[in-house]
Amino acid sequence: MLSLRTRKGLTGLAFAIPFGLMSMTALPALAQETLVVDATFQLKTADPARAFEPTASLVLHPVYETLVTFDGSDVTQVVPLLASVPEISEDFKTFTFTLTPGATFSDGSPVEVSDVVFSLERARDLKGSPSYLMNGVSVAAGEAEGTIVLTTEEPDPALPFKLTNLALGILNAEVLQENGGTATPEDGAETYLSGTSIGSGPYTLTKFDTSSEVILTANENYWGEAPVFDRIVVRNVNSNAQQMNVARGASQIALALRPDQVTSIADSVNVISVPAADMGFLFLNGNPEISELSTNADLREAIRYGIDYTGIIDFIGEGAVQPAGIIPTMIEGSLPLDGVPVQDLDRAMAALDRSGITDPTLTLSYAADIAKYGIAFADIAAKIQSDLAEIGISVELNPESVQANLDNYRGGTLEMSVQWWGGTPHPSNSLPFTSGQLVGLRAGWAEGGSPELEELAAKAEVAADAETRIALYQEWQTVLNEVGPFIPLFQPPVTLVGSTTIEPLEYNPMWTVDLGDVRLAD
Repeated sequence: MLSLRTRKGLTGLAFAIPFGLMSMTALPALAQETLVVDATFQLKTADPARAFEPTASLVLHPVYETLVTFDGSDVTQVVPLLASVPEISEDFKTFTFTLTPGATFSDGSPVEVSDVVFSLERARDLKGSPSYLMNGVSVAAGEAEGTIVLTTEEPDPALPFKLTNLALGILNAEVLQENGGTATPEDGAETYLSGTSIGSGPYTLTKFDTSSEVILTANENYWGEAPVFDRIVVRNVNSNAQQMNVARGASQIALALRPDQVTSIADSVNVISVPAADMGFLFLNGNPEISELSTNADLREAIRYGIDYTGIIDFIGEGAVQPAGIIPTMIEGSLPLDGVPVQDLDRAMAALDRSGITDPTLTLSYAADIAKYGIAFADIAAKIQSDLAEIGISVELNPESVQANLDNYRGGTLEMSVQWWGGTPHPSNSLPFTSGQLVGLRAGWAEGGSPELEELAAKAEVAADAETRIALYQEWQTVLNEVGPFIPLFQPPVTLVGSTTIEPLEYNPMWTVDLGDVRLAD
């Protein structure tokens, strides 16, 4: 299948592979040559190899390019970017890429094999949140000039999809090493990267403030098709201000409006509404040193069946979906929706009685200063608190800043929490929920927590045959639902609102909107 990368000036052969907010006051419009985007920030770092938050993917995607990418909203196959789609060995263990001729970094220096090797090894060896994407992957220069060979310990059909992730963006290795980059956990380049950028994308980083705004400036030396805007300003703005701004032209894109907010301005803007590949979920910590309550299996069952899932979906609004498992509905391996859990108060109270715990009180932590897709964590937490009160479980709400919540979540210290999960649109992206893996550990669920689940995860990850792979992922989710500390709650509707002066407005689950592709409408 042929696929055109018009923004990059490329024509390539696509390879199909198996599967703290600002004031509510509206802000003034900026110059015609500036694209203004209003979002609600979930943002921690400008270092691609450490970044794993949704806003980071949005703002840094136009700055740091990857070997391969997706074309628009199509996430079923990868297309060329800094390299060709890979030649893949029959055992799905060896992936050979050829660099795209003429690709350069923003300082004009060429993108070389050594840059790719160092960047990918750094992403793997920093041991940051995204490092798991490169677990078991070795990187080396190929025998042929301009080639890079990635080799996996086990078959990994999902590897090309993983390589579209911002965390595996390619940086100028020489400059990075001069400024503290060591490709070890002691790497000290993060501070340097918060004030500048060393990528190959159409924009460069001018300002990076995790609480207020990110400013990108056009890369005048871009090796592909020239960027349209002189600047892109992405602002941290609450949903009410976003509604006013986009309606009166003070911004061109709004990313966090509720469906009811969109209705009143729909006649004057362009609206795209599609299901998200993100997942809102609840977890109960599995580490008894953190909580004896959250580790009680009967209490967990009481909570699972005490939640009013239909009420949550109704509250979120039209387009929201209740998933049956942790893999989003549009991704292969998801569970049929006829198996979703439903509120069953009798079962919940019977489980609570079996737990032997009288008048339990748990602390529910959440990020209080963000609203993703117009959905505030505080509202979801309050709904859960109300639902569980009906069966005799008290919930104390613990609102935290995004930064504090992320730190505590990653540290595995939260007793109970509402969180988001997104990333690569491939079922393997959900495997970190396995005991002993990234998200499992954040929920206090250590290796050995479920040997059966861990065995299924290992088999699913390397399955090349589509039918076998789908069956394994579905079985893995069934077991996860039975024994795991996670309760999938909802997939939100994605509502993108854009001014009629720009195009295209397309949703991609990896970076929300490709800001580098946005241009003035004819």
